[in-house]
Amino acid sequence: MTRTFLLLQFSSEGAPYSEVAETLESLGFRPESDGYDFVYDWGRAANVRETLDLADRVQEALRGARVAFRIESTEE
Repeated sequence: MTRTFLLLQFSSEGAPYSEVAETLESLGFRPESDGYDFVYDWGRAANVRETLDLADRVQEALRGARVAFRIESTEE
């Protein structure tokens, strides 16, 4: 099963955390507490193309928010 994790870096000149959280939750992410800010649980094995597409959706959703992110996917 694939899980995709996000680690965020905010700018004081960017969007508020609550707004960013709402945006990410609308994409299917949920808050995470084990060293990452959010996790997307695929509920199945996802391929590389799917995870890249998810990263593209995150980038588009956060455009203009002045939020940098690191994305990492793992298999369990």
